[in-house]
Amino acid sequence: MQIEPNKPTVKNPPEQFAGDVWLDAIAAPHTDDQRMTVALVRFAPGARTAWHSHARGQYLRVTSGIARFGDRAGNIHEVHPGQTIYTPPGEEHFHAAGGDGFMEHIAMIEAGDDPASTTTWLEHVSDADLEGRA
Repeated sequence: MQIEPNKPTVKNPPEQFAGDVWLDAIAAPHTDDQRMTVALVRFAPGARTAWHSHARGQYLRVTSGIARFGDRAGNIHEVHPGQTIYTPPGEEHFHAAGGDGFMEHIAMIEAGDDPASTTTWLEHVSDADLEGRA
């Protein structure tokens, strides 16, 4: 067993995020046969990811604030602290801070067979996308 070293908080890049979003790594693979990555991600009010998908899906556990997760069909899921949302492999989606406050979630993903295919980043989410379809 070992205590993992602390890594510095990093700010996520504007090519993939609108607004201020920070990431703290929790767990990463140690060996070639391990795939799991876990991170604590904090979104400032109004911040959001670009559209993206994951080769093996993703679990997101909201730890504080109100999260909004959207899909291409225009569905918006409001997720509260203590709730976990699952996005299946290949489903294009976004994550956003809902309301006027900060939002924090724990993101859990497994690397794809080709690690470069783990996450596919797409275009930025529009204001209309963020509102969903009525």
